[in-house]
Amino acid sequence: MNMTRMIQIGVALGVMTLLWVGLDGAQALRLLAQADPRWLALAMLALTAQTVLSALRWRITARQLGQTIPMGRAVGEYYLAQVVNQSLPGGVLGDAGRAVRARHQAGLKRAGAAVAIERLAGQVTLFLTLACGALIVTLMPGGLVLPAWVMGLIGAALACGVAMALAVGGAGRLSGRAGRAARDLRAALRVTLLNRRALPAQIGLNLAITAANLAAFAFCARATGTEMAPVAVAVLVPLILLTMILPVTVSGWGLREGAAAGLFPLIGASAQAGMAASLAFGLIFLASTLPGLLVLLMDRRARHLPTRMSPQHLPSTLPAQADP
Repeated sequence: MNMTRMIQIGVALGVMTLLWVGLDGAQALRLLAQADPRWLALAMLALTAQTVLSALRWRITARQLGQTIPMGRAVGEYYLAQVVNQSLPGGVLGDAGRAVRARHQAGLKRAGAAVAIERLAGQVTLFLTLACGALIVTLMPGGLVLPAWVMGLIGAALACGVAMALAVGGAGRLSGRAGRAARDLRAALRVTLLNRRALPAQIGLNLAITAANLAAFAFCARATGTEMAPVAVAVLVPLILLTMILPVTVSGWGLREGAAAGLFPLIGASAQAGMAASLAFGLIFLASTLPGLLVLLMDRRARHLPTRMSPQHLPSTLPAQADP
């Protein structure tokens, strides 16, 4: 275990300890223990749906870059990547492995671009959902009231997204390796996301995946005793889930619970309720990735099976399935 990983695990444990002591963690645990299993089952179904839809999004993105990935293999690889992302700090090592295992047909550069763009599309959709939710709250008086510090967080998040987009656009004018990389990225984005053939599917899939993630958290909140209005889900849940991409803990543990505890009082719920909802979401999300362990076991078994087939005919994860 390297030092960075130890620090991230320590930060997660430290934040969780502070939340437990400062927010009556025992009460949050009681709410979690009393969670309605029916709502938790719905959250599991929503997260399972987002995994399958995300695999389909990756498959479509990769196809635009010259890769053909059977749907069965795409789902298996996505589950395997999720297991790694949930187990290790940073939340991207599983995706890097997904790109490496898919490199054989079109090369590592295109395989990496397909994975990066597929994940980027999901984050952009989450940002846009947050922006639309904030706009609705602003234009609808008498509903959810957001204090200045929350509006500041939303503004900062959106500003960072805009700044990154402008940076990529501006970098294309540079000479040398950085300029070439930026131009290649812009070309890949046009082909995978803005192409007339791919755009309708990308829009539909990204909206469905984002809706599934937000619904899963709302279901976990309902299971632990908090009912969230749709506008609250659109504004508060993206802020909570965006903490999971910060590479300072393991899969967002601690940060996510802290954000939920800080934001839930805005809808009349307690901080303990927010912490319980986030804990339920984290546990259900972790459980939803368990099929990835089966993929890993199948992969290891395939590597050790005696066969007369040449190595290139062996599957890297799941057996290839015919395209539907």
